[in-house]
This record gives sequence, C-alpha cells and structure tokens, in this order.
Amino acid sequence: MVFNDALRARQQAHAAGLPHITDAELSARLTAAKATPERAWLSDVSAVVLQQALADLTAAYRNFVASFTGRRMGPKIAPPTFRSRKDRRQAIRFTANARFKILPSGKLRLPKIGDVPVRWSRSLPSEPSSVTVVKDAAGRYFASFVVQAAAEPLAPAGTVVGIDLGLTHFAVLSDGRKVASPRFLRRADKKLKRAQQALSRKQKDSRNREKARVKVARAHARVADARRDFHHQLSTALIRDNQAIAVEDLAVKGLARTRLARSVHDAGWSEFTAMLEYKARLYGREFHRIGRFEPTSQVCSACGIKDGPKPLHVRVWTCAGCGMTHDRDVNAARNIARAAGLAVSACGAQVRPGPVPAQRREAGTLRGAA
Repeated sequence: MVFNDALRARQQAHAAGLPHITDAELSARLTAAKATPERAWLSDVSAVVLQQALADLTAAYRNFVASFTGRRMGPKIAPPTFRSRKDRRQAIRFTANARFKILPSGKLRLPKIGDVPVRWSRSLPSEPSSVTVVKDAAGRYFASFVVQAAAEPLAPAGTVVGIDLGLTHFAVLSDGRKVASPRFLRRADKKLKRAQQALSRKQKDSRNREKARVKVARAHARVADARRDFHHQLSTALIRDNQAIAVEDLAVKGLARTRLARSVHDAGWSEFTAMLEYKARLYGREFHRIGRFEPTSQVCSACGIKDGPKPLHVRVWTCAGCGMTHDRDVNAARNIARAAGLAVSACGAQVRPGPVPAQRREAGTLRGAA
C-alpha cells in the first residue's frame, strides 16, 4: 500500500507536468497518511518497514533511469509498476534502526510482530545490519540477513579445470570426469502434472483452489530446492579442489527459446556459474568466462588444429592433423581452459604456482550502515 501510494503520487505529478516528488516529501506524506482514518492501520506496522517500501520505489526508479540512459548494462528495465496484495511472493525488511534482535534462545524478535522461532541453517559470521523476511509462493517464510562477510582463502591447489556444460551430462571436466545431469524437473513431471490438473479443476477464487495452488507451488519448490542443493555441492567441490576454473559464457536466453527450453531451464546453468563466480571470490580462486563464439568443439586440444564444425550426434572424433581421438565434450572442456589462459595437460592440469588473493567485492554491510 505504501509503495503503491508513493508510485501513484509520482505518476500523477509526472502526468501533470509537476516537479519530481522527492523522497523527503513522500516520507512526509506517509506520516500524514498515518493520521487519517483510512490509513490508521499503518501505525500497527514498524515505521522502518514503511520507509523501506519507499526506498524500494526509489531504487526501482533509479534502476529504470540508469537502464534507459544506458548506464546500466543488460536488458532494459521497465518503470516501476503497482504491487498487488495477491502477489505470491511478499517481503518486508528491517534495518538496524528497527532494533530487531536475535535472542539467546535462537528466536528472532521483530518490532510489532514479536518473537519468531527460527530454524537456523548456520550461525551468522557477524552482527547483521538488516533482515528481510520473505514469504514465498509455497507459503514458507525465510529470514535473510545482511552481514559483513570476510574472505576465507583456501590453501593453494595445484590444478585447474575447464568445464563444458551440457544437457546429457550436466558438466564435463577437462580431466575427463563427467557429472550426470539430475534432471530434477523431468523426474518430477508426473507429480507436477497431477497437481496442476487438480488445480485446474477447482473453482476460481475458492478455498479449495488456493489449497491446490499451494500444493503446486510446494511441488515446484521441492524441485528448485533439490536443484539448488546439487549446484551448491558441485560448485563447492570444484572450488575446493581447483585453483582456477573456466566455463563458457552460454547464451541461455537464446537456448531457452528453442525446443530444448525445458531441459535448459531444468539444468540451471546460470545459477551454477553464478555460484562458481562468487565462491571463487570468497575462497581466493580464479574464475574465468570465455566467449560463447570460441570454437571449443572444433579445435584439437592436442595439436591446436581447427578441424571444422561437427553435427551434434558426433560424440567422438579423430583429429586429421595429429590422429588423436577425442571425446567431443572432454576436448571442449580442455579448450575452454586453454582459451581462459590456463595451462591444461591431458592428465588434468597444472596451474602456474602461487596463491591467488580473494577479490574484496563480495556484497556485505558497509561500515556504519544502518
């Protein structure tokens, strides 16, 4: 409601040709609205949560303008739109000003809400500066804390690895290892289909339909959780065992528009490579992306001769230059590592010696931030 009121005020001012309404003026209007009978219920909510809704609107406008003017890279961002109370994902944020507290019993004390029991996934590394409570489509609640995260460099490793991501095998490594694709979504097809059919038979806006919708959301959440756990375990193992990692910058959006779209989304390559990148920064490893137009499947990893494009059904081929027989995916993984400037050998890869300091760009709490 606060977000929508502020957005409507700015849109009306823009349509009337009036100056842009500042954040301070929006905050003053919010304070005045809380004194009216129609908005008196806003006083039942922490004032910090309401101010954070205004901050979200300001950030949305700032991102839109940066995208429109070209200062922000990536796809264009649309201007802010109104939020609905029927949105399946909802969130509130408490900063340090709200004086939320983690109790010795492990409960989370939130202003004007009370003590909330928490099932902790791990202990916090430092004092949190804010907490965001999220309710997802499946009706589950999560508390996400912003903390100061220090780099944790691992002991130097003596190997590097190139990774060729695919669908038959989720990942093929330059040392010859192949990681099978779990295909979580495909395995859950029957259960998801039955849940979706049950939802479609329910009367619109009925309580039974809402129950069926939650069942569908929970089924999808289980698939997403299983995929995320697989990505975390594999990415952590690769970061722990290798000093440097190279992957190909895949055109996921393009592939998601083909007949392979369902399998591409099921694999979750973007999420996996993002995990590799931030874990490499955190643990003092090297992470490299190579261009998607590198001919990794056409070049012999032994002699470097470009042997030309090959149909997808050709999984093994022999180099016309040196006569070496290659597994298509393993050869591509070795070429990915070489294209990133890593010294890879056929037996698994020696990397130039010396530890790599962690990059201090990890998101965290700024000193003195509220």
